[in-house]
Amino acid sequence: MGFFSTRKHGNDGYLEGLLRGFRKGILTAADYANLRQCDNLEDMKLHLSQTDYGDFLAGEPSPLHTTTIAEKATQKLVNEFMHIRNQAVEPLATFMDYICYGYMIDNVVLLITGTLHERDVSELVDKCHPLGMFKSMATLSVVHNVADLYNMVLIDTPLAPYVQECLSEDDLDEMNIEIIRNTLYKAYLEDFYHYVNELGGQTSLIMNDILKFEADRRSINITINSFGSTELTKDDREKLYPAIGLLYPEGTAKLSKAEDVDTVRSILEVYSSYKSFFSEGGVSAETSLEDSFFKHEVQLNRMAFEDQFGYGVFYAYVKLREQEIRNIVWIAECISQNMKQKIDQFIPIF
Repeated sequence: MGFFSTRKHGNDGYLEGLLRGFRKGILTAADYANLRQCDNLEDMKLHLSQTDYGDFLAGEPSPLHTTTIAEKATQKLVNEFMHIRNQAVEPLATFMDYICYGYMIDNVVLLITGTLHERDVSELVDKCHPLGMFKSMATLSVVHNVADLYNMVLIDTPLAPYVQECLSEDDLDEMNIEIIRNTLYKAYLEDFYHYVNELGGQTSLIMNDILKFEADRRSINITINSFGSTELTKDDREKLYPAIGLLYPEGTAKLSKAEDVDTVRSILEVYSSYKSFFSEGGVSAETSLEDSFFKHEVQLNRMAFEDQFGYGVFYAYVKLREQEIRNIVWIAECISQNMKQKIDQFIPIF
């Protein structure tokens, strides 16, 4: 498969060039060096204006806040993504829709949570991720309970097959919200994995590694987060593990029986990709494990740019830019809180 399938489409070269331009816009080591030297957020704004971020903070009043930087940087990424999506033809269009489904799941879980707590669900839209918006959100003003949410909104979204396959209306009332999230993600990852393998070629090769890791990350997190939980039995835990990944099925079978973090570490010891995940900061350092996940995710997504003959590069670009935004926000927080001794604790992209 060529970069854009069989290269029959007139805008293929344009999109390819556009994406390469976006890749060049990712912050360099020199950019990070400049940001780390800033004394305040206004200095950061000035330095970022000299990069691909340009005037994304133009018109924002002083003093700047890190939440504003995160919001505006995310909106810039969304604008770039939608610019490509609006010009994409099949099968790239569907591939990019799949990228959005993960954000839709997080938005749906937010809406369910708000409904269960009797909040005005229509007010939660502003807190939803822009890449996970869907048309039936327009009907949220008539939602007053989970039955309305299920019957008027969720079944009219691209996630409907996952919702109908995995959840009932009663589940939204009774299930732990994280069980709902992980149930939907399991169905989504397995479906996405099946789709990229239907596409084949370099898309399949790149995305297989990325999606397998995402499945393993969720299995590990589900296991660790379930320790001490009274709502999630070992059998329930195993049902939430995606049926893909390096850990599946032998590793996930062992994870389902794990009693503590030390057991999880010993299980991962036999997997070369994951055995170092608990080595930094001790087995109880949750942030260290999360950092290990992010570092491995960056490594996998960087590889997509080594061979741009597939759609995986579009997925990778979104994920790398998200990590870049986390880096910018981390540096901004260190500056604003006068914690510059920790400013280097971010994850470089290239």
